[in-house]
Amino acid sequence: MSERPKANTVFVQVVERPARRLILKRGINADNYFAYCEEAGCDVWGILCSIKQALYEPIGMWLPDNLRKPGTSVYAQGVEVPGEYAGEVPEGFEIIDLLPCKVMVFQGPPFEDENFMEAIDDSWQVIKDYNPELYGFTWADEAGPRFQLAPLGKRGYIEARPVKEIKQQCV
Repeated sequence: MSERPKANTVFVQVVERPARRLILKRGINADNYFAYCEEAGCDVWGILCSIKQALYEPIGMWLPDNLRKPGTSVYAQGVEVPGEYAGEVPEGFEIIDLLPCKVMVFQGPPFEDENFMEAIDDSWQVIKDYNPELYGFTWADEAGPRFQLAPLGKRGYIEARPVKEIKQQCV
């Protein structure tokens, strides 16, 4: 008797993000975490973790064109702070304003830490195949960065992508 494939459930929710600021360090050509670390170094995350007014944990992100500067990469790392934040910005980092937006958050199942690349790939496939219009949304990539949290096996891989509501037609 063949073994049934294990269910791979992904939890999806829409979260409102307020107007806020983003302290970030840009890369040069990076389009992913590993290329970014080669360009920016491995100490960025620790610096971001030291920002006490952070709203959430640090994020790796893919910046839409409207948030990129010429000669910088699509991938960056940063941390969100309150919109009124006027504190220190670490050397080599910058601060930008982010407008309020909605993000669709995808959280995969827990995984063994050494299998983090497989967990990311699985989640990316789910996101690629996902149709937000079935739930009254469409992708709104220019509304803010697509971001990932640190892939921790105990909580599953978490990634979010901006969305906006669309008018549903009665069927």
